[in-house]
Amino acid sequence: MEHKKTLNSTPPESGQKSKALATAMPSTPTLTIAVLTKNEARRISSCLQSAAFADQCIVVDSGSTDNTRELAQAEGAEVFNYPDWQGFAVQRNRLLQHATGDYIFFLDADEVITPELQDELLNAIKSGPRAVWKIQWRMVAFGHELKYFRSPSKVERLFRRELLREYTGIIHEQAILTTEPTPRLLLDSPLLHYSRDTVHDSLEKLVQYVMLGAAKRAEKGKRGGVLRGLASGTSMFLRLYIGQLGFLCGGAGFLYCFFVALEGFLRYAALEYDRDSLRAYIVR
Repeated sequence: MEHKKTLNSTPPESGQKSKALATAMPSTPTLTIAVLTKNEARRISSCLQSAAFADQCIVVDSGSTDNTRELAQAEGAEVFNYPDWQGFAVQRNRLLQHATGDYIFFLDADEVITPELQDELLNAIKSGPRAVWKIQWRMVAFGHELKYFRSPSKVERLFRRELLREYTGIIHEQAILTTEPTPRLLLDSPLLHYSRDTVHDSLEKLVQYVMLGAAKRAEKGKRGGVLRGLASGTSMFLRLYIGQLGFLCGGAGFLYCFFVALEGFLRYAALEYDRDSLRAYIVR
């Protein structure tokens, strides 16, 4: 009987060589970009479009009543809905649970990754270091880019995923790492932060951040009051408007500095006069 030849078969030696080459060649580290949302329909599309280069984009939504989740899905993100708000740390930990990349970058819905920052992110993870990277913001407020404003904030955003154990805290949550000391590096290219679109939006956010900030201070046993609030708000305004060159950014710069300072004042006022109601904002 005549045996038929098998077409497209791989000789044993060739298959072994292919496996050896695959083993020898290191795989490129993967990146997850993780976003928290709640009623961010105006911003979520541009945010996720700037993150489309990542291997995985995930969104944890906190019970949006607009079409934030639908828009995020349309951009190809994996969307998870957790309406049981327990604080920013809990929501970030949920993002961490769904992340599969070797690295994870936390992006807020009101932020946009520039092409320059994209290149820097990819170059940072390419060599696979066990490190944490901080970002710096370029503020966009009330429809204007605050080009001259010197943002002092340098926030940890990019992590080797295995290094990040969890987040803790109600507001301005803190990352807890599995290994210390860990190198902290800085990404040079700024992240665009659309901080405040309108006066109306700023007033709405003011209530949330004032009460959360006051609750955090109440947990630490700090005292409030009008005089403490005036001291905090005034020093904050002078630091931002004069020291960080907000005065060079026109009316938008003044409004940005004013609202941040007003938040600082009202935290201490709420700490004194709304102390009993702060319990609702304290997440155990």
